[in-house]
Amino acid sequence: MQNIAIAIHGGAGTITPASMTPELEEAYKQALLHALEQGYQVLEKGGSALDAVEIAVVLLEDSPLFNAGRGSVFTKEGKHEMDAAIMCGKTMEAGAVAGVRSIRNPVRLTRAIMEHSDHVFLSGYGAEEFARKYKIDFAPEEYFYDKHRYQQWREVRDTDLFILDHSKERKFGTVGAVARDANGDLAAATSTGGMTNKNYNRIGDSPLIGSGTYANNKTCAISCTGHGEFFIRAVVAYDISCLIEYKGYTLQEACDEVVMDKLVKFGGEGGLIAVDSKGNLALPFNSEGMYRAHRSGGQKGRVSIYKD
Repeated sequence: MQNIAIAIHGGAGTITPASMTPELEEAYKQALLHALEQGYQVLEKGGSALDAVEIAVVLLEDSPLFNAGRGSVFTKEGKHEMDAAIMCGKTMEAGAVAGVRSIRNPVRLTRAIMEHSDHVFLSGYGAEEFARKYKIDFAPEEYFYDKHRYQQWREVRDTDLFILDHSKERKFGTVGAVARDANGDLAAATSTGGMTNKNYNRIGDSPLIGSGTYANNKTCAISCTGHGEFFIRAVVAYDISCLIEYKGYTLQEACDEVVMDKLVKFGGEGGLIAVDSKGNLALPFNSEGMYRAHRSGGQKGRVSIYKD
């Protein structure tokens, strides 16, 4: 159990103490810690990395604090469109969804796609039909309603503007998890509600294998959070894996190269969580903060929000 490890995130961006009340900060920390500990318990009991990242992301999707699942933001139409992905580092199999509207936990649907279909990526109505076939839970529209998210949308709904997760905080709203289990297998999962007032069924990097989500037992598992368009163009998650596989970089070196140098020059803001084949963790971000938590074998869990 020495090399089991898990990390989770709940979004990155301009997150500062000035933008947070003590009560809200504590609520974020408790939600992150709960998801972290539940995922870690799976690993501690000999469970798979896939099961660990799935349950961690499910719990973050269930919290209205994060822009995924229940806390998803409103689109231009006043609806919710959710994207998610999951990937197994052992088999290199993956499942992804985009633009689903009534799925309680989109990450559950991605796992079903990975395990019960010949496809990787489903979207919209077809993804929801697949969900019904495999008895994935749906939720009514009011389940996804949040007064704060609704007010954000009302402020911009009659404009062509789209805003990130929090209008005052400039936060990139995504949740994710990466893990290494006792067998040495890696997994990654990511889920998001997108951008407030987004139009034209816009899709970000979260469900795109190699951009926002990636796992390969030979190298690492990655889940990203940031301005999706830049992460897509830079193919961030796969780029880190390539630096490890082909250039011999350590996990931290590869993450720093991509997040702190390449993305910055590219104009991309955000961060990611990563674990490598040895159980090393990295949680780099080039923004002011990132909701994050991690725990490795034999150590206590740690939750952070701001720059250390």
